[in-house]
Amino acid sequence: METIINKVAESGIITLNLEDLLPKDIIVFDLKDFLFMELILKEKDYREALLTHDWTQYEQKDVILTCTADAIIPVWAYMLAAQYLQPVAKRIRMGKVEQASKELLLDTINQLNTDPYVDQRMVIKGCGDVHIPDEAYAMITFKLRPVAKSIMYGEPCSTVPIYKQKKV
Repeated sequence: METIINKVAESGIITLNLEDLLPKDIIVFDLKDFLFMELILKEKDYREALLTHDWTQYEQKDVILTCTADAIIPVWAYMLAAQYLQPVAKRIRMGKVEQASKELLLDTINQLNTDPYVDQRMVIKGCGDVHIPDEAYAMITFKLRPVAKSIMYGEPCSTVPIYKQKKV
């Protein structure tokens, strides 16, 4: 009987799954909860509410500042929330949850330590359980190209070549 050899496992290819880089601890700070009748921001009431708000729930979390109500929110209202979040939150982003989550992922990719990927053959995992924005695939390619021996897209058993280091 012939021994089955897993050539993919022996190839030394490193698979990078961008799902692993998605922010894990996201909390939404919705100004809607501070509006009078979900329409009007009253400065005095807002300031008092911020003073008594439990800020510990944001400890080392990624926070998305948003307002899901159809209301006009002055810029200073977001600034006030941000100044309370600064000592406790890991990072903050502002806007719609989907866009802000994408920005957090791109920020994580931008700060990724590439030392483990120097001179490595890389596969950036394709299809997964969670939608990964196209920008993340472009950003990880831009980040890894200077250090990786090769970059492929897909699964280790079926890849699309993206980049291969030229021999000097």
